[in-house]
Amino acid sequence: MRRFLITGLAVLASTLGAAAGKLLEPALTVPPSHGDHPRVALTLDACMGDIDHRILDVLVTQQIPTTIFATARWLRNNPETIAVLVAHPDLFDIEDHGRNHVPAVTGSEKPYGITPAGTLAAVDDEVLGGAEAILANFGRQPTWFRGATALYTPDAIAEITHLDYRVAGFSLNADFGASASAETARSRIASARDGDVIIAHINQPGRPAGAGIAKGLLELHTKGYEFVRLGDLAP
Repeated sequence: MRRFLITGLAVLASTLGAAAGKLLEPALTVPPSHGDHPRVALTLDACMGDIDHRILDVLVTQQIPTTIFATARWLRNNPETIAVLVAHPDLFDIEDHGRNHVPAVTGSEKPYGITPAGTLAAVDDEVLGGAEAILANFGRQPTWFRGATALYTPDAIAEITHLDYRVAGFSLNADFGASASAETARSRIASARDGDVIIAHINQPGRPAGAGIAKGLLELHTKGYEFVRLGDLAP
């Protein structure tokens, strides 16, 4: 398996409302190819709910390597999809999205209205609970963690790092939490640049964004983009 060094991991400050405290949104890129075939990393969150076969079927039929950030609660409810993922270990790298999709945020600030972990002990439970589910279902220990909302307090990032996980940022938000229109999701993915880490969702089959994600991925594949998985990045 080819391995790639991480070239960009920066932490960007994000402010949620005038009265909100400062949260951090890590940004991540992969080494660009600087060639005729741009290189991107596709990361798809599976937070809760079901599987979007519009996306999954494209990934399998077109053989697109993908990193899926799965929560323990999503894994519990999708055994048939787990079987598909297990059957294609060369395509799917399953990483940690937490036990119950709780933001890795200490204190009382609610990113996007979601109740946070609140304490470092609860952050530990979220990270380790998600990792246990991945180990149980896929027989391997994840090395990357992405918290719900992808926003963190600095002490939570330090704690996740202390637990020996890398925090998975991104550089291109394709679907804005699966809230984007199909055309917006398609055009954003289709505009991916060499080195981008794309974030989108694969657990919302009832929303329009999924159709756009599938179309955008087909466009990149047709253009000859190279897809890499975060699990293939060297520490």
